[in-house]
Amino acid sequence: QVQLVESGGGLVQAGGSLRLSCAASGRTFITYTMGWFMGWFRQAPGKEREFVAAISWSASTYYTDSVKGRFTISRDNAKNTVYLQMNSLKPEDTAVYYCALGRPTIATMSLRRMYDYWGQGTQVTVSS
Repeated sequence: QVQLVESGGGLVQAGGSLRLSCAASGRTFITYTMGWFMGWFRQAPGKEREFVAAISWSASTYYTDSVKGRFTISRDNAKNTVYLQMNSLKPEDTAVYYCALGRPTIATMSLRRMYDYWGQGTQVTVSS
C-alpha cells in the first residue's frame, strides 16, 4: 500500500551533518491523513531499534531527548518525502536509520509496533 525508501546516509565526522530522506510511494495520501505519523527510528549494532523523531499529519514534531536541538524532522508533502536533518553528529548516533509510517497516539509515539510500514534503512556512521 505504501512503500518507503530512505536515502542520504553515509560517513561523517563527529560534529558534522547529514540529511536523510524518506520517499513514499504507492498510496501516499496516507502520509498526510489525519492520525498518521511519519517517524524515524535507528538501530545501532547490538541494540534494539529506538525512536528518534516523528512528524504528524498536521506537522507537529516529536523527538527523543538525545537528539533534541540537533535533529530536525520535516516533510514536503508535494514530494511525498520526509527528512531528518542531523546536525552536531556524535559517534553514538551511528546506526541504521529507518523511516516508518503508522498511527500511534502521542503516548505510543515511540513504540515500533504502532508503525505499519517501514523502509529498508540507511546507514549513518559518525567517526570520532
